[in-house]
Amino acid sequence: MTTLPITDAFTSYLANERHFSPYTARCYGADLRQFVEFLATEYGIEIESAKEQGALDAATQAKNEGAAFNPNRAIDANFRPATITECVCMSSAEIVRMFLAHLGEQNYSAATMARKIATLRSFYKWADRRGFALGNPMTVIRTPRQAKRLPKAITIEQIERLLATPSDTDVLGRRDRAMLETLYSTGIRVSELVGLQVTDLDLAGEALRVRGKGNKERIVPLGSHAIGAVQRYLEMLKNEPRLANRDSGPLFVNKHGGRLSSRSVRRKLDKYLKQCGLDPSISPHTLRHSFATHLLDNGADLRSVQELLGHQSLSTTQVYTHLTTHRIQDAYNKAHPRAQAS
Repeated sequence: MTTLPITDAFTSYLANERHFSPYTARCYGADLRQFVEFLATEYGIEIESAKEQGALDAATQAKNEGAAFNPNRAIDANFRPATITECVCMSSAEIVRMFLAHLGEQNYSAATMARKIATLRSFYKWADRRGFALGNPMTVIRTPRQAKRLPKAITIEQIERLLATPSDTDVLGRRDRAMLETLYSTGIRVSELVGLQVTDLDLAGEALRVRGKGNKERIVPLGSHAIGAVQRYLEMLKNEPRLANRDSGPLFVNKHGGRLSSRSVRRKLDKYLKQCGLDPSISPHTLRHSFATHLLDNGADLRSVQELLGHQSLSTTQVYTHLTTHRIQDAYNKAHPRAQAS
């Protein structure tokens, strides 16, 4: 695995200071490793940890001494770096564009390319601010325009069929029904679901305390169906000797009493989709999209949905209005006698 002290420091920063999810941090780390491997191949350099740390120290000193940086500078034909860290710290926009051209030859989608650019943009902003890089070459790199994809939502009838599928006769079936009911009732992310503690549950107040992106907390309402499913699950847990003490710890546990993973929730959902004959491409995030779409379809205002979803920006929530607009237009075209030419 190709890493450098500077890229390791950045991924630690994402996890420990920015509180990125493990999945997002891994994606950023993979993008950076790809950039490092490109530079190593381009300059024919073999990575040695001691040399890389020394190069990082030297780059930091150069920045502290006020070395000039031009993000648009051309590659110097005489530039022969001894380490990859030197390449990274002194990278110009031209070097970044070479890397992006290399990626383009591999037929990545526009969305993947945009994420890799976002990774480099975050990395160089951090490196420049911390004094590790001589500057930020990403200030002159543009992200390619992407076609907006509408989030996928399923119908209320399909939701009802899915939620009725898990068994209510054993503790794992009750747990799974409670999880699916909670996902649809609250619209929380699957990472937020598996992070729930027993103490986050407020049955009297019919609410959940949720820790979202950036470790920000929000309170979300919990509907009566979800409350009933969670209560039945917790009641049955009392009869499980290994899992009986449920005053603290994770709310949703595996058969050994440990915290469930996001992947486990996805596997459980896949099983129930197959059992009830629904589209196997439906994901836990589809329940989140369905939650938002159904709220807007039934008159909820956009700001409230934004708060419930934990979106920092209203523009992120506005994508759901396209779904409801399409449905309104479709209903109008079907129902109004003069909507379309005969």
